[in-house]
Amino acid sequence: MRVLAALSGGVDSAVAAARAADAGHDVVGVHMALTRSRAQTRSGSRGCCSIEDASDARWAAEILGIPFYVWDLSEQFEERVVADFLAEYRAGRTPNPCVRCNERVKFDALLERALALGLDAVVTGHYARLRGGAASGRPGQTAGLELRRAADTAKDQSYVLAVSGREGLSRALFPLGDAPSKAEVRAEAERRGLPVASKPDSYDICFVADGDTRGFLTRSLGVREGALVSPDGEVLGTHNGYFGFTVGQRKGLGLTRPAADGRPRYVIETRPSSNEVVVGPEELLRRSAVSGSALVLLAEPTVLDDGGAGWRDVTVQVRAHGRPVPADVAVDAETGTLRARLHQHLRGLAAGQSVVVYGGESGDQVLAQATVT
Repeated sequence: MRVLAALSGGVDSAVAAARAADAGHDVVGVHMALTRSRAQTRSGSRGCCSIEDASDARWAAEILGIPFYVWDLSEQFEERVVADFLAEYRAGRTPNPCVRCNERVKFDALLERALALGLDAVVTGHYARLRGGAASGRPGQTAGLELRRAADTAKDQSYVLAVSGREGLSRALFPLGDAPSKAEVRAEAERRGLPVASKPDSYDICFVADGDTRGFLTRSLGVREGALVSPDGEVLGTHNGYFGFTVGQRKGLGLTRPAADGRPRYVIETRPSSNEVVVGPEELLRRSAVSGSALVLLAEPTVLDDGGAGWRDVTVQVRAHGRPVPADVAVDAETGTLRARLHQHLRGLAAGQSVVVYGGESGDQVLAQATVT
C-alpha cells in the first residue's frame, strides 16, 4: 500500500514509519504544522508541535530514506480543535483536545488530503491494535474491523482513538500496537540510528505551550469574577471565571477558610449562566451512571433483556489513563445516545469527557464511544 506516515518529530512516529517501510509499504512522511504562531510552538514547548519537532521529523525521514513534506493544517486545527476547546469550556464542559485532534485533524483533514493524493492509509505512532481494514490489507473496508488496547497497557491510546470511527480507522495503521514497552521502542530507534531515540515524550496540551491551561483560558475568554459557593448557596470565595475549573478539581480553588468539618473540598459543578463554581465534599462527586451523546459504534451491540441494544458485564473508561469500571451499557443508534449503569462508583465525572466502552472475549476491544452529557 501507499501510506502517509504522520511524523510528529517524536520517537514513536519515527519507529512506526520505519516499521511500515519494513512491511513493504510505499511510505511518504508528513509533518503537520498546526499553528502559524511561533509563540505557541516556541523553542522548549512541552507539547507535540514545537519548532524542534518539525526539524526532528525531517531528520528522521532523511535517515529512513522516505520523501518528506510539511503540510499546513493550522487553519483546520484552529477551527476544529482550539475553537472547540474554548467553546466547550465556555459552556461549562471539560473537553479532551487529543480526542478532537484525532477525530477532526488526523483522521479527517489529514486523511482527506492523503486520499486525494492517491494514498491508501495513514500510519501513526499511536499505541493501539487494529484488525481489519488497512491493518489487514483492506484499506477502507470496515467489515470485521476491531480496535483493541495496545500490548503495552501503560501506553495504550485506544481511548483517544475510539472517536475516529470505523471509516477513519479502516484507513489507519498502528505499527506500535504490539510493542511490549516504550523502552523497546526507544531501543529499536537507537538500533536504527534515529536521533529521536532518547527524546522525551510530549505532554500537556500542545497549543498551551507553557502548560498553564487556566492562564490560556483566561487570556482567551477574559476575566469574569464570580462566586465560589457551597451546594446550599453559601458564598465561600471568588474566582476569575468558571471556565478555569473542572469537576473533581481540588487544588487551586482559592478558598479563604477551611470547611467546618476540616475535610477537603472539590469542584462539584460549574454554572456558566451564573458564573458560579460549586465546591463540596468528595462524596458529591460519586456517580453510579454515565450518559453520553454523539455515539460512535465500533462493534455491533447485543440484544438486552429489555429488548434494547447494548452490552452486559463490560467496562467503561472516562479518562485517557483512567481506571476501567465494570458496567452494563445500553445504546440507541437512532438517537446517538449511551447509558451506562456502573457496578462501581466513578468519581469526578464531567460533561464533555469521552466515555469508551470495552468488552469482547478478552475485554480489550473497543465497542463504543460517546461524549459525556
